[in-house]
Amino acid sequence: MSGLWFEELTVGMVVTHAIHRTVTETDNVLFTTMSMNPAPMHLDHEHAAASEFGRPLVNSMFTIALVVGISVPELTLGTIVAQLGLDAVSFPAPVFVGDTLRVESEVVQVRASRSRPSAGLVVFEHRAHNQRDELVCKARRTGLMHRRPADAH
Repeated sequence: MSGLWFEELTVGMVVTHAIHRTVTETDNVLFTTMSMNPAPMHLDHEHAAASEFGRPLVNSMFTIALVVGISVPELTLGTIVAQLGLDAVSFPAPVFVGDTLRVESEVVQVRASRSRPSAGLVVFEHRAHNQRDELVCKARRTGLMHRRPADAH
């Protein structure tokens, strides 16, 4: 367990995640085909070459999954009850194969759960940048987080 308990998450706290990840062609093709997305912008190099981008775009659903996944070890691993939602998701710049993403997360809202005394709700804002320091993904994620158990160190 390496995530943070509800009590450790305070509004304004920013975590710069240690993991950086380079997106591969395999990532994009596997995710796109596994999610049944036939869009040629992700899978057809010839089609993408004729687009304004000149090459395939990485599937944005892979991007958001990667961004959230990168945040897990330092925020929610072993301390989340459930992810309750994602909102305000935006992709201000494209992601291409070969881009390396880094993520920071900010706690933007914290409140005790009304129905679960052993948990609280936390809203994280995840922001991902590529190696050119371009913001490529921003999203808010709501998690139902465990409170620190009495026997936790």
